[in-house]
This record gives sequence, structure tokens and C-alpha cells, in this order.
Amino acid sequence: MEHTQDLLLIGGIMLLALGAHTLGQRLHVPRVTLLILVGTLAGPEVLDLVPASISDNFPLVTELTLAMVGFLLGERMSVRDLKQGREAIIVSLAVTLVTAGLIFVAIWAVTGELLAALILAAIATATDPAATLDVVRQTRARGPLTRLVTQVVAIDDAWGALLFSVLLVFAMLVSGNGADVTGTALHGLYEVAGAILLGAILGLPMGWLTGRLKPGEPMLLESAGFVFLAAGLAGALEVSYLLTCMTLGVTVANVASHHVRPFRSIEGIIEPFLAMFFFLAGFRLDWSVLPTVGGIGMAYIIVRIIGRVAGGFAGGVLAGSDPRVRFHSGACLLPQAGVAMGLALVASDRIPELTYLVPLVIASTVLFELIGPPVTMHQLKQAGEIR
Repeated sequence: MEHTQDLLLIGGIMLLALGAHTLGQRLHVPRVTLLILVGTLAGPEVLDLVPASISDNFPLVTELTLAMVGFLLGERMSVRDLKQGREAIIVSLAVTLVTAGLIFVAIWAVTGELLAALILAAIATATDPAATLDVVRQTRARGPLTRLVTQVVAIDDAWGALLFSVLLVFAMLVSGNGADVTGTALHGLYEVAGAILLGAILGLPMGWLTGRLKPGEPMLLESAGFVFLAAGLAGALEVSYLLTCMTLGVTVANVASHHVRPFRSIEGIIEPFLAMFFFLAGFRLDWSVLPTVGGIGMAYIIVRIIGRVAGGFAGGVLAGSDPRVRFHSGACLLPQAGVAMGLALVASDRIPELTYLVPLVIASTVLFELIGPPVTMHQLKQAGEIR
């Protein structure tokens, strides 16, 4: 068979995910962390047990997985629960602005480099919705904190993308690489606005069809078809596929009369994709960059943690959240993955003199992907939302 090796790897990853889920329940450790660790051990940086060619499939797996994650997160933004929607917007804005502000001050104080301070302030706001959502699904957490966190991770990357576009323009002006500043600003606006518009346009017919077809296989075909079509069109139009699929989910959740069915259909098929996504994420981790972090990296990591916690508390106070939500929401937003690395690559291309930017972001992402999910699980448990 031509793809014997690929099939063996996929089957092995599925069984590893099952083992990680079982072990995680017994040890009270998120399976996200376990899968990333297993992928790291199997990767070329450690035991080199798996052919490096497996990572060639990572971009496709990433886009398929995050497309479904974005769609599922959209369900959390239904206007049927307007109070919680308002709370999520306030908290997400507070977390974004407080994190960016503290990182800007800290990096500028440590390095004296305005460019690094501007870029890292924007990158620090990005999160990993896949890891957070998987912890919630694994633990079956329920309650006001769970609802708020899943809503916040659904929208804070949008705030982060907008902030990154603005700060990148300022950074290019400061660095003298501002020949295409207007183009950069317009492209950032186009990427966000275009994604929202595309998701809404596709969500209207999807919402209309929901409930008019038989439940079961036809519903799965309809749901998966629209989600993957949205991601593909977003790529073709060069807008954010994550934000497009999230807007698709938001639209369906608000206009469909039987809005639950397509979300349950996607939930039924996302598990294998999540397993491959987290295993391959660990497989691709480059541990050799960790020693390059240095003082600026430690400042970035420590201050980002402080910023998430302080921003969550401040947002909770402004939104009138329950005290348990105020104290625990920010710490649930530590995971950081592909979006941060994507922003770092864009920034390093536009401002090449920041040679340490990409290694620093990769190294911090390794840390946040490992410690973020366990911290999220602990916070949900402390809030009494894991039964």
C-alpha cells in the first residue's frame, strides 16, 4: 500500500490520544499537555521515533482543526445570552489591553527597544482556542467561568489581530521601513473585516438549511461542508480562516431555528483532528531555541502571565462578574500557539532587524502550551465547575 506508513501513524496517534485521555483523567492532567509531550518525545529533537516527513501534513491538519474549533466557539456567542456576551466582550478587551500594555512597558524597560516592545505587546494577546476548548471538553466543565472563557477565546484573537495591525504600522514608521504602511494597515483591516463578512454570508444559507434536512449523516455533510468551504474561501481570499469559521458559527447560532444540530455534528468528528493537531504540534517543537530566550524572554513570559491574570480580574470588575470569575478567568487564557507564531513571522518579515523575535515567540509558545492547559484545568476546578 502506498500510504501504509501514514495509516500506521494515524492509527497510532488515535490510540495515543485514547491513552492520554484515560491517563489524564486519572492524573488530572489535560490530554493536550500529554499529547504534546508524547509528540515531542517522538520527534527528531528527542527520540526521533517518527519520520520527519509526517510534519508535512501539519499545515492541513492545523487548518482543518482550527476551522472546526472556530465554528464551535461561535456557538458560545449567541445573542440569546446577551448578558454573558456583553461580559465576554468587556473581559476580552480588558485582557487584551492590559496584557499588551504591561508587555510594552516591560520589554521597553528591559531592552530599551521600542520596536520589540510594540511587536511583542501585540503578539502577547494571542491565545490558543483549541487547547482551551479541549480542556473544557475533556473535563465537561460547566458554569459561568467556563462559559465566559470559551466566549473570550473566541473573540480575543480578533482584538489581537486588530491591535497587531495598528502596532505593526507604528513599528514600521519607527524603524523607517514604512514605505508600505498604508498597505499594511489596509491589509489588517481587510483580513479582519473580510473574514467577518465572509463568515456571515456563508452562515445565512447554512442557518436557513439547519433543521430543514434530516438529522444524522445529511446534517454532518452539511455542517462539515460549510465549515471546510468557509476555511478554503478564507484562504483563497487571504482573510483569517479562524475568524471566518467563528463568524460562521456565530451566525448559525443566532439565525438557525435548530442551531444545536450542526454544532453537535462537528463535535462528533473533531476528536481525531484534535489528537493529530496536538501530537504534531509537539512533534514540531524545537527545544533548541529555549536557551536563546534570555532576560527578554523571561520578562515576556512572566509579564504575560501577570497581564492575563490582571486583565481578567479588571475585566471581571468592569463587567460585574461573579467573584470566582474575576479571580480565575485570566489564568485560563495562558495557552498560546499558531496565531502567535504566525504574527511573529509576519513581523520578522516586515522588520528583519528583530532577529530574536521568532525564536523568542517559539520558545515562549512551548512553555505556554505545556503549562497553559493544566493551569486552565486547575482554575476550572477551583471555581467548582469540574464535577
